[in-house]
Amino acid sequence: MTLKLSPYLMMNGNAKEAIRFYENALNAKVLFSQTFGEMPENPEFPLPEEAKELVSHAILMVGETELMFSDNFPGQTSQIGDQVTICISTNDIESSKQMFESLLRGGQVKMPLQEVFFSPAYGIVTDKFGVTFQIHTESQQKNE
Repeated sequence: MTLKLSPYLMMNGNAKEAIRFYENALNAKVLFSQTFGEMPENPEFPLPEEAKELVSHAILMVGETELMFSDNFPGQTSQIGDQVTICISTNDIESSKQMFESLLRGGQVKMPLQEVFFSPAYGIVTDKFGVTFQIHTESQQKNE
């Protein structure tokens, strides 16, 4: 099983600006960047026009560390103090379930652990100390 923790910055519509800033300030390299408009469409949840150019997920390499970014979806916001989350990545669904349930004790679910187009098990949970974790299970195809 692999296990990796990465800081994840949730931005209020200015992720592209923040990415450019950190590229220069930290000599970072963009490894991946995708907008909400570039994601597969879901007819059950039509994408608002104002969301299409917002960053859905980006990864910067800062030295030997990945720094992840996303804009909040329209209607959601982050406040100073809660815009940084920790993304826990693993390649084992059972480990993801165990970590999610353990962190949930005394905490609250922000997004249930579920299969999504980019992960067989992804969810967001805030623990009893107010720390928010994104649990991301890497697709098994990546590791074969």
